[in-house]
Amino acid sequence: MLKYSRYQKNPVVDFPERTWPNREITKAPQWCSVDLRDGNQALVDPMVVDEKIELFDELVKIGFKDIEIGFPAASQIEYDFLRRLIDEHRIPDDVRIQVLAQCRKEQIDKTFEAIRGCRNVIFHIYNSTSTLQRDVVFKMGREEIISIAVQGTKWVKEGAAGFDGDLTLEYSPESFTGTELDFALEICTAVQKTWGPTKEHPMIINLPSTVEMTTPNVFADRIEWMGSHFEDRDTIVLSVHPHNDRGTGVASTELALLAGAERVEGTLFGNGERTGNVDVLTVAYNMFSQGVDPRLAIGDINEITEVYERCTKMPVDARHPYAGKLVFTAFSGSHQDAINKGVAAMKARQSQTWQVPYLPIDPADIGRQYEPIVRINSQSGRGGVAFVMDTYFGFKLPKGMQREFADVVQSISEKQGEVSPEEIMQAFRSEYLDRKEPLHFAKLQVSDLSNESDSEFDTGIELAYTEHGEPKSLSAVGNGPLDALKRGVREARGMDYRILDYEEHALTAGSDSQAAAYIHLLDTESGKVTWGVGVSSNITRASVRAFFSAMNRLGVGEAVDRETF
Repeated sequence: MLKYSRYQKNPVVDFPERTWPNREITKAPQWCSVDLRDGNQALVDPMVVDEKIELFDELVKIGFKDIEIGFPAASQIEYDFLRRLIDEHRIPDDVRIQVLAQCRKEQIDKTFEAIRGCRNVIFHIYNSTSTLQRDVVFKMGREEIISIAVQGTKWVKEGAAGFDGDLTLEYSPESFTGTELDFALEICTAVQKTWGPTKEHPMIINLPSTVEMTTPNVFADRIEWMGSHFEDRDTIVLSVHPHNDRGTGVASTELALLAGAERVEGTLFGNGERTGNVDVLTVAYNMFSQGVDPRLAIGDINEITEVYERCTKMPVDARHPYAGKLVFTAFSGSHQDAINKGVAAMKARQSQTWQVPYLPIDPADIGRQYEPIVRINSQSGRGGVAFVMDTYFGFKLPKGMQREFADVVQSISEKQGEVSPEEIMQAFRSEYLDRKEPLHFAKLQVSDLSNESDSEFDTGIELAYTEHGEPKSLSAVGNGPLDALKRGVREARGMDYRILDYEEHALTAGSDSQAAAYIHLLDTESGKVTWGVGVSSNITRASVRAFFSAMNRLGVGEAVDRETF
């Protein structure tokens, strides 16, 4: 039996004054990457200095202006890494390096030693404030916990007096989600008064969901409650540092932004301890999908993924939002059909607004290609096959033919699994374009009979073809080349066909363009129907080839009963 009774609900916030449910996200927050700290400490094989530098360069390229590099006072590799960044002048002037230290004097002094020569620094201190940890870990009361934070702030203030660069204090009440709101406010206010931030030079108060303990709406209530109760609110940048223990890190972040958070700390792809940190890329792409500038250079997700995977040695899941290899892939036939129609509608309407079913953004906008959008397997339908034929090869299959050819492709996929576009085209050639037995069209001459008063028809044809390699010919008249051909085949071969549908279109543009013709043909004697396809630079020749293609398909018994259509 699932022992659910062992667990108790975390308290919600009695805050009827909340306003965040009526707000919208209209601008990007200040972003802070903690990949080089939270992300690195979560790795089975932590990054070496060279890997850290490569990832740091990528974070700068993406556009992060706040980048936390770790605990230089507690880790020699992080100390050496920071010194290389500073000594090799790798930190752009508009980027702030964030360093983390406990509220302990030896750590704070060592951290100031590590940041000497750095232009812009965020000095991040923290101590745990949660009810549970005060009880079972530190065995301290509220006043003792506050004194730790205040004393740490004083030590940073002393060190800042001798620091040549620009320094911003950040304070985090660790495990904020497990801390009583009144106590969280009390300790943050004590730090704020000790530091003395101004509107021109504010401090950062960072409220982390060190452990995600509640639904996102409760986190949002806590953020808005804190923001509305701070004194001198304009001297504070309100930051959040969401984790993902409940799988709602992105939702918690977005609701926190609605609730007044101005800054977000997170990692690429959500890497972090346990279930991870918030995925800042997903939050940023979500903004982008709503027409909001994320203020990050995230137009090439493939490059970001490649650098991340190489440095961290962690794979991005195939279904990961936006970045996964299968995210812009549709295997379902109904999805494929909807995508096909959506893309076609956008082209027809010349729309500048992206609106395609099942694709919230244009994959090309983030460096992906249309190639993986539709992949064909045994679960795919006619829409997906039609999409591939149109997108890759320019063949706009008539609706009735889509089902016929989809059945051909499905039989292949049932034997081998996924079918590539090239394999689909090869099947199309084999089934339609290269069907030249037993009948093979060779030459055609068309005559205009419209001026001959004794003829009830306006077109005459002279046609040469082969049957099993033996030369044949026929002459016929009719109302157009196809009508003449149909009559000629009936007279010469005793075969009566009816054309049920005919479509044509250009395959390419220009003077050397090719045309494709599609004919839906009924054998009146057997009742069987099928499609034929022909291609030529001359549309009349293309239509005749389509007629021969259909006859050959009917003749070798591969047509289906018309009732299935």
